[in-house]
Amino acid sequence: MFTGIVEEVGRVTAVRREGGNVHLDIAARMAPELRVDQSVAHNGVCLTVVATGAGGHTVTAVRETLARTNLGTLRPGDGVDLERSLRLGDRLDGHLVQGHVDTVTRCLEVGEEAGSWRFVFELDAAHRHLVVEKGSICLNGVSLTVAALHADRFAVAVIPYTYHHTVFHAMRSGDAVNVEFDVLGKYVARMLEGRVPH
Repeated sequence: MFTGIVEEVGRVTAVRREGGNVHLDIAARMAPELRVDQSVAHNGVCLTVVATGAGGHTVTAVRETLARTNLGTLRPGDGVDLERSLRLGDRLDGHLVQGHVDTVTRCLEVGEEAGSWRFVFELDAAHRHLVVEKGSICLNGVSLTVAALHADRFAVAVIPYTYHHTVFHAMRSGDAVNVEFDVLGKYVARMLEGRVPH
């Protein structure tokens, strides 16, 4: 479990393919504190640390993960939002995030608004019921509030600190972005779905 509060932006140093899997080597300041088997969110995707070194760590993304996230597009030099798993007793500064990406969307617009930034993203009709205005959403591992909601798109407002300390500073129109919808909303939608007569 995570909170969507990014600890640092790591840097991809190597991408190695093995069968249907991809091994990602990530340089990060937190590397000396990591251990093998630890869960770390990478752009919002919960992955297991399989190796550690002085200045970095390695994770493996399987075919299923690559098909459902933007991790397969990462190349050496790319930034990656990193967050270690929540510990019992920690403050919940963002919202409850599982690290299980629901879908990938596209960034449609990036605009500066007098000191903050507004990002607009596509919203597929199949997921429209999972997004509410002023509700929580996790994008590339960042807990954000939905600032505006339309039939086919939604927008978030990003403060300067978040912009400069996450991969949002490098995001451009057309980029693929991992989305995890609010888990509480997903459970409510599922329960209501079961009540609908067939």
